[in-house]
Amino acid sequence: MSAPNGPQRALIVASFVSRVGNGLFNTAAVLYFTLVVHLPAVQVGVGLTIAGLVGLLAGIPAGNLADRYGPRTVWLTSLTMQAATMAAFVFIHDWVTFTLIATLDRLAATASGAAGGALIARAGGERPAAFRAKLRTFVNLGVVLGTVGAAFAVSVDTRPAYTALILANAASFACAGLIALIGLPDYRPLPRPKEHHGWAVLADRPFVSFTVLYGAMGLQYQTVSLLLPVWLSAHTDAPRWTVAAVYAVNSGVCVLLQSRIGSRVETPRQGGRAFRLAGLLFLVSCPLMALTADVPAWIAPGLAVLAVCVHSLGEVWESSGGYALGFGLAPDHAQGQYQGFFGIGFDAGQALAPVVLTTAVLGLGHAGWLLLGVFFAALGAAGPPVAAWAERTRRSGHDTACATQGGSDGTTRTAAQADR
Repeated sequence: MSAPNGPQRALIVASFVSRVGNGLFNTAAVLYFTLVVHLPAVQVGVGLTIAGLVGLLAGIPAGNLADRYGPRTVWLTSLTMQAATMAAFVFIHDWVTFTLIATLDRLAATASGAAGGALIARAGGERPAAFRAKLRTFVNLGVVLGTVGAAFAVSVDTRPAYTALILANAASFACAGLIALIGLPDYRPLPRPKEHHGWAVLADRPFVSFTVLYGAMGLQYQTVSLLLPVWLSAHTDAPRWTVAAVYAVNSGVCVLLQSRIGSRVETPRQGGRAFRLAGLLFLVSCPLMALTADVPAWIAPGLAVLAVCVHSLGEVWESSGGYALGFGLAPDHAQGQYQGFFGIGFDAGQALAPVVLTTAVLGLGHAGWLLLGVFFAALGAAGPPVAAWAERTRRSGHDTACATQGGSDGTTRTAAQADR
């Protein structure tokens, strides 16, 4: 991919800054709420679940606002709201206030995702999926750096240290907004066909189908961040540092390969094939993770790292396929609405992941890991047919409002034409 232009650089820097803040806060959030605010862990879990579910409601409305008034305006508004809600966490003392602020924060985060997706589509020009892959490289790097910084506050383990993390995260949103205000153009709304309406995405059955597939495949993220650490701790004799090692390997592989692989996956057809390849890689990685319980303690760390390398490669292909289809199937005039709905599907999958993984997979042991790999492979196998279905509906002119895309040069093109 060529060097980023001015708007792309601004979006990369703004996203990087905000994700450094996320890494600072997310690493220590639960510790702050339980050890400093003294909320029971169960209450924290319930509050975050409520916030997550309510937050889903903002996806399509925020996307419609981005399409109607311009994505930068909505993104700046959501960043401002996130800065305010994050700072407000410093003052919470009870569960009700915590849940209210967390809910407002998730609503703002969902709106930010929808408007941010529309911004990526506009700033990315003719290659939004490739730009999104490059952007994700810096986002991952930002989270890693923030996580490293949070280790200091966790080791100090005092209220001022945790408060500093929260305020730093709030400041990161404010800084990201300032960078976007200065460096991003105020993209104007694109002309919309008469057939367009605020819930048009729901009538786009191929896109809805892929959103469901992508949300389900999203369980793979928490396979590494949640399921594998629990498995290593409870079912293997691997040393405790193995958990930190797999986190580092996962982040490193994604940072190194995301942009390189993502630049090769841009069309819906390529996205479908990438999704299938990701499913096959997960089919290999999941049984490897299960086998860490059957080898000596000195072999388990190496096997875990190997499994995570394979899994992380699958993650890069999966996310690249998601970007290609998520952007490639969405009409330019409704990118906000489509990205908002796409985000809802992903977030819903993430909300269900802990329950599914800890009950179904851990409950079944080795068989559960094998079934999880087969599940991912089946989802991946559905990628190419769904991509082909989407291309046929657009090629035939079905739902013209959802098929015709305006190029940055003012011409129009269909998704099928863009794939050739």
